[in-house]
Amino acid sequence: MRRQRSTIRDVARRAGVSVTTVSHTFSGNGVVNPATQARVRAAATALGYHPDVVASGLRRSRLGVIGLVLRPAVGVEPQHIQDVDYFPRFAGAAALTSLGQGYALMLVADPAVPHAPTTAWACDGIIVTDPVERDPLIAALRAGGMPYTLVGADPADPDDPHVIDIATALITDRVLDHLAASGATRIALVVGTDAIEWNEATVRRYRERTPPAAQHVRHVPERSEHEEGAVAADELLALPEPPDGVYCLTSDHARALVDRLVERGVRVPEDVRVVCGSDADSLRSVAPAITAVDLQPQALGRQAAAALLTQLEPDLALAVPPPEHGALIVRTSTGG
Repeated sequence: MRRQRSTIRDVARRAGVSVTTVSHTFSGNGVVNPATQARVRAAATALGYHPDVVASGLRRSRLGVIGLVLRPAVGVEPQHIQDVDYFPRFAGAAALTSLGQGYALMLVADPAVPHAPTTAWACDGIIVTDPVERDPLIAALRAGGMPYTLVGADPADPDDPHVIDIATALITDRVLDHLAASGATRIALVVGTDAIEWNEATVRRYRERTPPAAQHVRHVPERSEHEEGAVAADELLALPEPPDGVYCLTSDHARALVDRLVERGVRVPEDVRVVCGSDADSLRSVAPAITAVDLQPQALGRQAAAALLTQLEPDLALAVPPPEHGALIVRTSTGG
């Protein structure tokens, strides 16, 4: 038979104190001397009692939880997070920063999608990575008065005050300059299809920097098969004047692109130089190793968590080092 769950009254009786004293011990409200607190906690442990943190949080208007929504790169297929180095590093740094201030970080489903679990709203605030254009999640957060921080802007609302800058234009400049310095004169761009700042601002800056007749942009869905990178390589090689430099944003497609170039007898970097827009283990282990952008996921994670924590607690003095945007990890694919 299932054992009946102990209550706060059971703890009070065992510790020889009032229910209010037990409540204050676990909530931090009121004044309870250390010896009494120790007796209450010992009684709770012996009885297997745990306070209802949700109810306690509602009373205090704080749950001690920050939500993290990784979108749209994860979207409705969470397994994709396993293949992207950026997200675990970002989430780990954000979690440690939050923990340092007494908050837990919880990875949650997008609460704005149909049939999302209601627990996705059980947070004091939410960090959203890569919001999509006219993002319904941001609208829902605003309507509900939920504090939020965005990592990258909604392309339709770049002036949102709660955005962590991901410096896409600066990074694009650094990549194009590096490719040119390594000898590339005809640079193509391979980007995703999601309507996010990373894609759209990269394309915009590329077009600003590249003469119209020399522009070659290929859009490859982020969640497509890796072979789509190989298809992009075939399309670029079929041009009357194939590029001698390629900036490919995602790691899976960059690796497939380089594999196809090598398979077709194109020398990398002698014939074509390649830079990937996001570093990953797969780029380091391939031959030739692929030059990549260090997107600073850990620094961005710390910055995003600090920004949201400051919204939740305006008196909090929390300073974190800013990301060093635009750093490239130069490898064989550009002559490194």
